[in-house]
Amino acid sequence: MKMSLLQLMDELGEDALLPSERELAANYGVARSTLRSAIGELVMEGRLRSARGRGTYVAPPKLMQPVSLGSYTEAVRSMGLTPGRRVVTLEHHVAQPDLADRLRIRTGDLTVHLERVLLADDEPIGLESTYLPLDRFPTLLEVLRPEGSLYLCLQKDLGVVFAEMDETVETVLAAPREALLLETNPALPMLLVMRTSYDPEGVPIERVRALFRGDRMGFATRLRA
Repeated sequence: MKMSLLQLMDELGEDALLPSERELAANYGVARSTLRSAIGELVMEGRLRSARGRGTYVAPPKLMQPVSLGSYTEAVRSMGLTPGRRVVTLEHHVAQPDLADRLRIRTGDLTVHLERVLLADDEPIGLESTYLPLDRFPTLLEVLRPEGSLYLCLQKDLGVVFAEMDETVETVLAAPREALLLETNPALPMLLVMRTSYDPEGVPIERVRALFRGDRMGFATRLRA
């Protein structure tokens, strides 16, 4: 059933509306429960989108972001899309032990916390929280344009050089608040990225927690032997 649906999706094209469940079940001679199971798998894989009250649509291809030191802005533009950000939180945040350890500061020290919804052509793709030591970047809030590129601001306005990073990626489910901000179903898998970036002296610059919609985003890298 799944292969039949994939063939139909190729014929219909991106953003096309699938026929109703009743029509599909009759056309393929299968039970509606079998059809729903196949559609559910394709929704989980990000190949179909379900819109309550409107039906099921063929999803556009996933956005593939390179695993690199480049910014989100550069990655989205390289895909031919327009990047954007919606500010959720901009505040001073007290560092707890784990964050303090990652940034090599003292527990209780203040950080700059910037939380934003990441957009691609105005579609919510990810939710990113970034923490930077306030002592190191005391003027950040004065020069930062919250809807713009943080990396560009750090590099151009504050002279920061990014040299390397530690990054992990795993699959998780979004919390209700996160799913609401990302305008997605909390049952769909997410990609959780945890990153610490360093300058050429090995001093931590930032700690980032980014949650990306698994149905809309993937990560790619090139390895050499």
